[in-house]
Amino acid sequence: MGPVAFGVILAAVSGVAGLIAFAVAARIRVRDWSVFGVRRTSWRWVLVGIAGGLVAMVASRAITYAVLVLFGPVENIQQSYADAAGGGVLAAVLSVLFLAVLTPVGEEFLFRGIVATTLLRYGAVIGVVGSATIFALMHGLNIVFITAFVVGLIAAELRRRSGSIWPGVVVHVVNNLVAQALLVVLAAAS
Repeated sequence: MGPVAFGVILAAVSGVAGLIAFAVAARIRVRDWSVFGVRRTSWRWVLVGIAGGLVAMVASRAITYAVLVLFGPVENIQQSYADAAGGGVLAAVLSVLFLAVLTPVGEEFLFRGIVATTLLRYGAVIGVVGSATIFALMHGLNIVFITAFVVGLIAAELRRRSGSIWPGVVVHVVNNLVAQALLVVLAAAS
């Protein structure tokens, strides 16, 4: 399998895995999905999610830049996604679809639907910071940890305040869509 195909498949797996984990947990608990925040939300919360995604994008990139300036370049652990983005039109479209839609939905169902819901029983700080930390750790102890933690904090806080996972999905989609679109543009330019 070439690097482009591997990148596209890896992008799909990251979203599907979250949805499978959510389905298993929901099935075990035999609960209405609304308990996990899978419920309608208002347009106001969707707009807050868009703003949150833009804030996450700018803040996480600024922190990441500062870390890189202080400590120097690091290995690009997401090179597979960059390979997929530069692998032609079909691969670029699939990578954007998987990383900017499927992955945010799958990861938000898992990390905000199940993890944050569970941790919020112990208070707002434990629920928000705890779920963001677990989310970031699942991305690994690498430079992506920063972005995952910032996205996780904003998404979890919106989950807590709105009662729905959908504003967090929007945060995640906006962050990943901008990042993936930049990868596609950079790949096309080179």
